[in-house]
Amino acid sequence: MYKFVFTAFFKRMDPEQAHHLAFAWIRLAARVPVLRTFVAAVLAPRFEELRTEALGLRMHGPFGLAAGFDKNAVAIDGMTMLGFDHVEIGTVTGEAQPGNPKKRLFRLVADRALINRMGFNNEGSAAVAERLRTRRPAFRATVGVNIGKTKIVPESEAAEDYVKSAERLARHADYLVVNVSSPNTPGLCNLQATESLRPLLTAVREAADRTVTDRRVPLLVKIAPDLADADIDAVADLAVELGLDGIIASNTTITRADLTSAPSLVEETGGLSGAPLKERSLEVLRRLYARVGDDLTLIGVGGIEDAEDAWQRILAGATLVQGYSAFIYQGPFWMRSMHKGLAARLRTSPYATLAEAVGADTRKATP
Repeated sequence: MYKFVFTAFFKRMDPEQAHHLAFAWIRLAARVPVLRTFVAAVLAPRFEELRTEALGLRMHGPFGLAAGFDKNAVAIDGMTMLGFDHVEIGTVTGEAQPGNPKKRLFRLVADRALINRMGFNNEGSAAVAERLRTRRPAFRATVGVNIGKTKIVPESEAAEDYVKSAERLARHADYLVVNVSSPNTPGLCNLQATESLRPLLTAVREAADRTVTDRRVPLLVKIAPDLADADIDAVADLAVELGLDGIIASNTTITRADLTSAPSLVEETGGLSGAPLKERSLEVLRRLYARVGDDLTLIGVGGIEDAEDAWQRILAGATLVQGYSAFIYQGPFWMRSMHKGLAARLRTSPYATLAEAVGADTRKATP
């Protein structure tokens, strides 16, 4: 049914307009107690064997919504209602900003992919922090907060900008993510170089600890799939050295290899997400796990379309997995299918728990 609706309705709309319309429906459904209870019962069945502990947190399962979908923390209950085990909001910047000029979101249907150059459009850390502070959750949800650099802030002042967001948002976050890997903010990816990343992560860690004194807020960094292998190793080593809690692999890519969509779409600038990212994101994940083992929590994201993709990320080393683009193409029953498929794969595997499966294939392949 969703495929029919997508083809007949959403596909004919501007992608960003379609996103806002679908988003409004999800938010509306989550506000009606009887409706949200019914929807959650149908779309978010819980499987005891999928219960996951990561980053010191207990979750219903390992699969979450990647950052970018709910930039302003307005639909956490709605996305939980649809079955996501955790919701990562943002990217949130120190100051509010409109993002890049429209049109800035493109569907590559033939490639089951998206290109976006949204540019961190969001209401800013102060507004998002206030929304999280006053939120009255309808469901128990794990909420990650993804923070990035305000566009007009120069690279030399990036740390102060991230610190501003961390001070405002850390107390409301189950975990905090430093995003230095979006290709849509000028100079942002330069911050992945370890000489820039070290003082930035140190400053954010100190800000979170200074602001939240009754618990330790887990801190992760999100990296691009376009990093060279040596740079991936360097970030991994730095994360371990600084005592970070995890790495998210990976963000969108600027590469355009082997795409079949119309050249007019393929040539659009921005970050590519979806199916074409699958193999590279998996490679990055395997490399990270071979480097850090169980010292860090790894979150696999990029090109995950079905339960088999998620299972392969877990075997490669991901404790948690996330998706976004496939949700656009597959619709509200996607998470139900993901959970059922993951539970089935675990039952027929040699592993008693998901935790036992994490990194199993990578360990076998590593000398």
